[in-house]
Amino acid sequence: MKMYRTLTTSVAAIVLAAFANCSYAAGELIGIALPTKTEARWIMDGNNIVTNLKAKGYKTDLQYSTYDVPTQISQIENMITAGVKVLIVSPVDGTTVSNVLRKAKQRGITVISYDKLIMKTKDVDYYATFDNFHVGVLQGTSIVKKLGLDAGKGPFNIELFAGSLDDNNAHMFNAGAMSVLNPYIANGKLVVRSKQTALAKVATLRWEGATAQARMDNLLSAFYGSARLNAVLAPNDNLATGIISSLKGVGYGRPNQPMPVITGQDAQIANIKAIIRGDQTSTVFKDTRLLAKAAAEMVDAIIKNKPVPVNDTKSYNNGSKIVATYLVKPVLVDKSNWNAVLVTSGYYKATQLK
Repeated sequence: MKMYRTLTTSVAAIVLAAFANCSYAAGELIGIALPTKTEARWIMDGNNIVTNLKAKGYKTDLQYSTYDVPTQISQIENMITAGVKVLIVSPVDGTTVSNVLRKAKQRGITVISYDKLIMKTKDVDYYATFDNFHVGVLQGTSIVKKLGLDAGKGPFNIELFAGSLDDNNAHMFNAGAMSVLNPYIANGKLVVRSKQTALAKVATLRWEGATAQARMDNLLSAFYGSARLNAVLAPNDNLATGIISSLKGVGYGRPNQPMPVITGQDAQIANIKAIIRGDQTSTVFKDTRLLAKAAAEMVDAIIKNKPVPVNDTKSYNNGSKIVATYLVKPVLVDKSNWNAVLVTSGYYKATQLK
């Protein structure tokens, strides 16, 4: 009888321990606040984060703010009230969510900044992103190689575009690209006819393609006339699309006036099609499946009280602290490799790019 009682107690302890070990995910709610549904990449980010978290047993609350700061703040407040355990936030404006995140920290909620760094607050715990400086390096290198600058060719005319100043990523992309392009501007192999090179001058609020198109219209009208534009640094596909529209409006893209070298980022379907037909030169592919997986693994480690996976603890200063970061490597995509990188990998179906 004593042996039976001991055995029963041991079995019960094992069952209880197993239940305790797996119950961490039961009913845990994770909040996901993303900036917009108007760009395909953010829809894919949202879907991939949710899929990864649900596979680990978590409930999710995914909200998009349509690039509206008050809407995003309201959504985050609602998530806090709903009792989320972790917040994954890609901020519309990196500096305006600090007050609402203070409320999150008071409730013991862990905050992961996703893709875009949340600035000027200590109330962000981790950052999951791509190596954004390297994104810019890839864009700059694409221009250098396509023009043959590394083989001594030139001079060529170039115009520069950047993203939204309220997005820390825009600063990182620009810094990476200019680290490659500045030596060629300095030695005269690249000529910026507009003289607009400062980040504040070339930035594009909210990454609006229409804004980039209007600025390109003005640049072509004021500085080019009969002169040919050879390259455009476009930091993402949204801006590249607007720039391409502007250039086509004045006759680029015809046999006697080929398109300039045009970069991009995000590997959006429309832009891959533009690369295939020769309107855009390259884009930087950031595999959101990998970033979403990284964010979900961070969440899982946080909930389980395990070490959170990071691979950079020095580079990302948000103005209040160094934020421990997990970086995912980006890949340059052009005519030579789009099929292997995007279709063979299963990111897109071949029919989507026809």
